Amino acid sequence: MPKGGKKGGHKGRVRTYTSPEEIDAQMKAEKERKKQEQEAEGEEGAAQNDLAEEKLPGSGSEDSDDENSQRRRAGVEGLIEIENPNRVAQKSKKVTQIELDEPKQLSRREREEIEKQKAKERYMKMHLAGKTDQAKADLARLAIIRKQREDAARKKEEEKKAKEAAAAAAKGINSLSLK
Repeated sequence: MPKGGKKGGHKGRVRTYTSPEEIDAQMKAEKERKKQEQEAEGEEGAAQNDLAEEKLPGSGSEDSDDENSQRRRAGVEGLIEIENPNRVAQKSKKVTQIELDEPKQLSRREREEIEKQKAKERYMKMHLAGKTDQAKADLARLAIIRKQREDAARKKEEEKKAKEAAAAAAKGINSLSLK
């Protein structure tokens, strides 16, 4: 039996497509409906602002800000008040509120990274001064190598002088025998 039972699946049905004219008509209707809603809210908002100004004349701008934030809510959010403890509302800070003078609190990893870099710099300074164990060992090894090279150079020079002396002695013998 095929996958969809006796009648078959959805693939054999005739597909219907929305014509571009219908789409345009739907979009126009949606725009008109939104305009009407905004106009209605604008009239209600103006009436509420007038009432708020009559009640408290000094706080008219603050009330309108609160109402604008309520009006911006879309869908069901405007109808139902939901208090989500996990949701963190992003608060925008003004430039005057940002304190640049205060040192930034570093995380544990950042602090450890900075301490590690400082320790490495201190070690390198001591190493270059020759105060660490590793530096002392390196300097001792270098001294031994210099001494070995000096000895090898001296030995080579002595051998060279010995060869020259032997060559001169051989020439001296040849020159005496020719006379």
